[in-house]
Amino acid sequence: MTTDDVVPRAPSLEAVETSREDLYEQVWATPINHLAEKFGVSGSYLARVCEALNVPRPPVGYWQKKAVGKDKSRPELPTALPGDQLTWSKDKPLAVPVKNRVRRKPDGAVMTKTISSGRHPMLIGVEGHFRKSRNVEEGEFLRPYKYLLPDIVASEDLLVRALDVANEVYTAFDKKGHRVLFAPPGQRMGRVHIEEREVPEKDRKYGRYSSGSIWSPHRPTITYIESVPIGLALTEMTERTVMRYVGGKYIREDSKVIKSAKSWQLANSWTTEQDLPCGRFRLVAYSPLNGVDWVESWQETAKSSISAMIPAIVRKLESAKDELQTLMTAAEEAAAQRQREWEEAHERYLREEDQRRVKQAMSESQKQLSDIMDRWAAAMSVERFFQDAERRIEDVESQRRVQLMERLALARTMLGTMDPLDYLEGWLAPEERYKSKYS
Repeated sequence: MTTDDVVPRAPSLEAVETSREDLYEQVWATPINHLAEKFGVSGSYLARVCEALNVPRPPVGYWQKKAVGKDKSRPELPTALPGDQLTWSKDKPLAVPVKNRVRRKPDGAVMTKTISSGRHPMLIGVEGHFRKSRNVEEGEFLRPYKYLLPDIVASEDLLVRALDVANEVYTAFDKKGHRVLFAPPGQRMGRVHIEEREVPEKDRKYGRYSSGSIWSPHRPTITYIESVPIGLALTEMTERTVMRYVGGKYIREDSKVIKSAKSWQLANSWTTEQDLPCGRFRLVAYSPLNGVDWVESWQETAKSSISAMIPAIVRKLESAKDELQTLMTAAEEAAAQRQREWEEAHERYLREEDQRRVKQAMSESQKQLSDIMDRWAAAMSVERFFQDAERRIEDVESQRRVQLMERLALARTMLGTMDPLDYLEGWLAPEERYKSKYS
């Protein structure tokens, strides 16, 4: 959303969420431009919100026809599918709308419309975004500036093949009625750590100084087996490679350049090891839900490709649905138990804090009262001093009496109020300082 899309409005409404059901009722009750003013966005942006939430809108001319009693009945709100965005607020990102909405098969499953380009909707137009990468060393994985991309990690030379493999995987799931899409915003789905090393070693030597970072997407790529979400990540693997430093750069020890070099050319060179992309891929399937520890992976070898494994991969994930559902239920119950324990602990803390503040209020009130009593005693002593002084001044001759009375008045002014009742009025009882919330 651009700055032009937003109309100034009260910031307190930024986080108010609107459900797709409520949005559906409102767009059919109020022209979208008027409704957009209520939400504080532009009409075009609200139209995109409707598209993202799969909420049908009145067609062009609807309100004119309705004004003369010729409006047609509105279409029903489509049933939300697993992975659909269900609510919207101005501070929440929109789900990327599927360019070709899924349609239902007779048995109730869903499938994506065929794309004439042969690419899955998730992969249309993404190659350019992947190639628009941060600077990387030769042989490292691409690091796109854009983060809302399919979960694919590959070197520049293998990008096209990575997209082809991902297309085969996504399409295979779609053909079986399992949507592939970005994890919807606001549903707390996370990506597991993806191991890029073909053979995990005890150390990692990827990138400069063996501390290179690997790009990961902003949101996981998800397929749904019915209502069970499964994350899909495709990564090119790395292999441990001997590199030789020659002519100011590192070159593979097994390259033609090194093999054809003269001995004198290698006299002042040295070797090191580094993890480099190997051209083979690993597909990782995992549960993106917190508390569900489930990961499966398949990786290519010199004799087998991911493409050949796809039918078995689809069957494996379909067969894992019940296991994952059981794990999800257990995770939900564990999360609910943790929530209850947290709430109980928080309630205990609140009660203990309440009692602490009650005791503190009592202590402070008692101390203030004790201080008032001390000041009262001091005030009474001062008052007796002035009274005694006044009596003595009465016995002094007139000229000196005037001077002494002026001095006595000045002394009273310097001391300020000495009325003990003023001190008592400023005293705060314990309940005035803090009133228990549990009494």
